[in-house]
Amino acid sequence: MGMFDRLKEGLSRSRQALNEVFYMGGEVDEDFWEDLEDRLVMGDMGAEVAMQVTDDLREQAARDGLTTAPKLREALVARLSREFATAERDPFDDTPSCVLFVGINGAGKTTTCGKLAGKAKDAGKVCILGAADTFRAAAIEQLEVWGERSDTQVITRERGVDPASVCYEVIQQAEKDSADLVLIDTAGRLHTSPELMRELAKVVKVTRKRANMPVSVVLVIDATTGQNGLNQAKEFNDALELDGIIVTKLDGTAKGGIAVAISHDLNLPIYRIGVGEGLDDLQTFDATSFSRALVGEE
Repeated sequence: MGMFDRLKEGLSRSRQALNEVFYMGGEVDEDFWEDLEDRLVMGDMGAEVAMQVTDDLREQAARDGLTTAPKLREALVARLSREFATAERDPFDDTPSCVLFVGINGAGKTTTCGKLAGKAKDAGKVCILGAADTFRAAAIEQLEVWGERSDTQVITRERGVDPASVCYEVIQQAEKDSADLVLIDTAGRLHTSPELMRELAKVVKVTRKRANMPVSVVLVIDATTGQNGLNQAKEFNDALELDGIIVTKLDGTAKGGIAVAISHDLNLPIYRIGVGEGLDDLQTFDATSFSRALVGEE
């Protein structure tokens, strides 16, 4: 199965609602446009984005005489693609690079770290994993398993130590080994806890001060959380000035439009998306391919 086919399969639940609106008979009338806007909202793109996209598409349809489903699909793909922020650099490909993964528990940070380490190894890069989630022994063990799978060194410390000190040690080791890519897994933080967010801000500050390579702070968001994911992203961005996001578990929701909402509302690029459990199901984000898979354009 090709990469686009994997993406299309992973977004099948999100695509279903939009597909239905294009299976219309007769003219593209007012009911069609209202239905399209409603379905974009139901896909968690947010009312503002849904309204603007629908209005723009309606104007284009009238101007260019778009009256058939294939032409409208194509126009919708192009319009949705423009809603995504563009990344200035890819911190996983443009190395040397250090990436701090942040987010709430259960979003998929540790698994994402492990998968990216595997991809880096396959690409011939020297990668180091840092276990800065010192609150959960299970997180450290899980990262060590990923390290074994990908033959990647994992820097760990005993449970309960200051996570900032772990980051410091990881950067030291990366310099000794001339590592290309440093991936640091941090503890899950509730975005509603100011104290925990301040502690995480300290981790980011120490890492940026110590590192001799670009440091990116990447938020891992679980797509199944929908609009709550957008609220999380806003809080993390306010506290940490995020560089970008990774959206996981898109295969488990019918609300894949949340990726559009987060990127648009916060002007943050999406670096990777997860559309399944396999290593190849963590894909480099491409706005046009994502929009095609979401809308169902053949």
